[in-house]
Amino acid sequence: MPEAKIIVTGGAGFIGSAVVWRLNEIGYDDILIVDRMDETDKWKNLAPLRFADYIEAVDFLDFIDDYRDTDTIFHLGACSSTTETDADYMIRNNFQYTKNLAEFAVANDVRFIYASSAATYGDGSSGMEDGTESLDRLRPLNVYGYSKHLFDRYAARNGMFDRIVGLKYFNVFGPNENHKGDMRSLVNKAFDQISETGTLKLFKSASPDFADGEFGRDFVYVKDAVDMTLYFMENKAGGLFNAGSGNMNTWNALADAIFAALDRPKKVEFVDMPEHLRDRYQYHTQADLVRLRNAGYTADTTPLNEAVADYVQNYLIPGKYLGD
Repeated sequence: MPEAKIIVTGGAGFIGSAVVWRLNEIGYDDILIVDRMDETDKWKNLAPLRFADYIEAVDFLDFIDDYRDTDTIFHLGACSSTTETDADYMIRNNFQYTKNLAEFAVANDVRFIYASSAATYGDGSSGMEDGTESLDRLRPLNVYGYSKHLFDRYAARNGMFDRIVGLKYFNVFGPNENHKGDMRSLVNKAFDQISETGTLKLFKSASPDFADGEFGRDFVYVKDAVDMTLYFMENKAGGLFNAGSGNMNTWNALADAIFAALDRPKKVEFVDMPEHLRDRYQYHTQADLVRLRNAGYTADTTPLNEAVADYVQNYLIPGKYLGD
């Protein structure tokens, strides 16, 4: 068994619990889970996993000096709601907490790998190239994206990226996201919709540049996102990296994959996009993976139809979690 002391914040959440699952698979279980065990069912993500201890996020910073001999901190805990409007909460929770952890890690020579977000790119008009050179040009569309962008800029301004790694996750989907409510991926929501009604509802385009269903995102399977994340535990490169599939797939293509995985005829209904989303909606995201590849990460990402099939058939239909 490898010997390492690892902290995973957000370890009961979506990407965090998937990181713990993969760590267990490769032999690590000396893991401290830090999270907020709120009124959701995300505790179910932890049930199949092995870890040494759990502590509530609100208490963790009071005891952080007890963890100076930690090898790696995966900081994946945050409020990830793109519709949250309480800026004060988001800045305290997503920026200040990250800042405190990063400063502790750098001061104590602890490897620090944290979740940024593709939401920092806004409408994409300034490009989606990672690294720090373009940070000042980016204009996030919501306070979630801004809270992540704020720390990216702080870390760059203070020369931290030679010691730490930030990962700009694109549209991650897969097992262990059931607790996320409205922030679940379309695959998860579609499974429920199609099971109940036989029909999938998609937003109509509110942009003259895109036909209904023909705008889209870089959808990346959580297992691929986890492998990218764990790569930097051993590889000591520093910097800010995109974590996506490297491809843009349309909502129509995603719908095709979901109905195929369910072995059901495709039936889609287009509905008006809510007014509050129209001015802060990303119509096209696609991760530029050049920096990730240059850092030595060579694994291919799972094609969309294969990833959706694995998720639907091996997790959603049988109601399983990672590690079950």
